[in-house]
Amino acid sequence: MDDTLDVDRIVVGVDGSDSSVDALRYAERLADAFDAPLEALITWTFPLAAGMPPMAGWYPEQIAADDLDEAIRRAFGDSPPDPLTRRVLGGPAAQTLIEVSKSCGMLVLGSRGRGGFLGLLLGSVSAACAEHAHCPVLIVHPRTAAQES
Repeated sequence: MDDTLDVDRIVVGVDGSDSSVDALRYAERLADAFDAPLEALITWTFPLAAGMPPMAGWYPEQIAADDLDEAIRRAFGDSPPDPLTRRVLGGPAAQTLIEVSKSCGMLVLGSRGRGGFLGLLLGSVSAACAEHAHCPVLIVHPRTAAQES
C-alpha cells in the first residue's frame, strides 16, 4: 500500500452502493471547495469458504475495479471530476480504510453499504472508520424527500 502522506487528499470509500455514490458526489464538492485532491477507493478480498481455493476465472480485483468505475459513472456520468484518482486495494474494507486514513486529510463514506441490516443508521465499515480513523471522517447520509423540498 502506498502510504504517501498527502494531508490535503480526500479519500472516498466506495462499494458500489447508492450510499457510496452519494458520498462520491459530496466529496467532489468538498474537494472543489478546498482545492484538494480527490481519490475514490474500493477494496476487495477473497471470501475463502472452508479453505477452498478461489475459482478459476474469477478475478475479484478486476470485479472491484469495474464496480469502482460504475460507481464513478453513476455519480458523475461521462464527466468525472478532474483530477480524480482511482485506487483498488486488497484487504477488508474497514481495516484498509483505517490504514489509508493515516495518509490523507479526510475520509468520506456513505452511511450504509451493500450488506447488513436496513434499519441501522451506520453500517459496520462506516462505524469502524468513524471510531478508529486517523483523520476526520465524514459520513454522508441519504437525503430524505422532506430535505429535498
